[in-house]
Amino acid sequence: MGQFEKPGRRPAFDYPDMVRESVGKALQDAKLAYGDVQQACVGYVYGDSTCGQRALYEVGLTGIPIYNVNNNCSTGSTALLLAKQLIEGGQADCILAVGFEKMDRGSLTSKYEDRTNPLDRHVQVMADSVGIEAAPMAPQMFGNAGKEHMQKYGTNPVHFAKIAYKNHKHSVNNPYSQFQTEYSLDEILGSPMVFDPLTKLQCCPTSDGSAAAILASEDFIHSRGLEGQAVEILGMEMVTDFNSTFQERSMMNMVVGYDMTKNAAERLYLKTGCRPSNVDVVELHDCFSANELITYEALGLCPPGKAGLLVDTGNNTYGGKYVINPSGGLISKGHPLGATGLAQCAELCWQLRGEAGKRQVPGAKLALQHNIGLGGAVVVGLYAMGFPRHSSQGDIHFNQTSTSLDKSSFKTSVIFDEIEKSLKEDGANWVKKVNGVYLFRVKNDKGEEGIWLVDAKNGNGKVVFGQEGDADVVLSVNDTDFFDLMLGKLNPQKAFFQGKLKVKGNLGLAMKLQEFQKTAAERYGTLTAKL
Repeated sequence: MGQFEKPGRRPAFDYPDMVRESVGKALQDAKLAYGDVQQACVGYVYGDSTCGQRALYEVGLTGIPIYNVNNNCSTGSTALLLAKQLIEGGQADCILAVGFEKMDRGSLTSKYEDRTNPLDRHVQVMADSVGIEAAPMAPQMFGNAGKEHMQKYGTNPVHFAKIAYKNHKHSVNNPYSQFQTEYSLDEILGSPMVFDPLTKLQCCPTSDGSAAAILASEDFIHSRGLEGQAVEILGMEMVTDFNSTFQERSMMNMVVGYDMTKNAAERLYLKTGCRPSNVDVVELHDCFSANELITYEALGLCPPGKAGLLVDTGNNTYGGKYVINPSGGLISKGHPLGATGLAQCAELCWQLRGEAGKRQVPGAKLALQHNIGLGGAVVVGLYAMGFPRHSSQGDIHFNQTSTSLDKSSFKTSVIFDEIEKSLKEDGANWVKKVNGVYLFRVKNDKGEEGIWLVDAKNGNGKVVFGQEGDADVVLSVNDTDFFDLMLGKLNPQKAFFQGKLKVKGNLGLAMKLQEFQKTAAERYGTLTAKL
């Protein structure tokens, strides 16, 4: 990404210049040339049709398909999601997602007065529920959502101010941030009131800027030797408005998109097998401090009504449970609408790769992104290192040890025997399908821990009992649960959610456990039938 800045600070700095900067940096980081890019998804909100083409003319003219994307403030992450789906669909192996915005100073306004405003129903809900005052529309809507949370759960204006204090403090270490000034809590509370309870320093600014990401298939990554820096999108979900957005007359639903975010997050956790408690670092859409606080609950980072407690205990910053918006967030980093989601992506990639400098979250392994646009669309995503054995940040190392335990004291021993036989018979195919090294820590009913290393990555694979080694993923589970899981009686994702299956390392690879599950169930079924 390039630095986000006040609109017009550099009068001759137009959107093609912004895109040339961000895409140039992305290509340099990925060690690629623009000619390697096969398609491009370009996001922006304010601009004429085909600005995407004009922006990329400054990078190269290679005739590739260019898709122009507009989804209000979630435009950048929408472009990212589209690129991801194109890769998954086999349409291309290397795609550029880029977002930019060249904005007017001051509050957001509608550009067209001769047609239906896409937010007309949202504004009507606010008018019918709490009325409309003489204040800018965006802070008025989000401020009313904050008031609803205060009335419902007893939070207070200081909680919102503490979030802004945190984000401004984080931004001091971000050279790309529009603002890099730390403010005291009193300064934030005492800054001009925009719309109660939101003061000026709790509101994001309008901004110029651009951000970009290169997405590639796994085969492409291997062909270019990029395993050491490749970040995997474990999952990404988009959700749009429900009936509840308008029928419940809740400002939290209608403005902050509480229902949309909650639904998208639950889908994401279920599909990836991850839980919010596993997350280390979060970039979420804090266009106003009230939005950040309410989104904590929607994302499952804390129970409903407990966001104020999360703030008070410092579990949203360094030293706490999560580090939320280490970049400074929209409040301090800035909010060029089309670039915001991709700037979030850039920050999370740097954090996972250990490249975030003074704002680095120690040991960050799992990253969560949240981006919302009114009118309405929410995008949430989870990221982890794609090949942790190749990266300095993601390695999991173990000492070589041995054990005198008898593996026959474990019910699952027969399962590993069948996996070992399958590897011996068809190891090359296993390595192609799974391409990972697993370390299983299995506890029996005596409390003894058996260790199996299953290598489905090197050579034709192998299974070793009682010896630790380098692993991409570590799975801890008790003997009976693992036996049931491998025979298909227990769903891996459900086991993960219930805490029966604990995972450390590459979570995407952990989900490939289902490949072992199918084979083990089939082979063991055949074995028991013979017996």
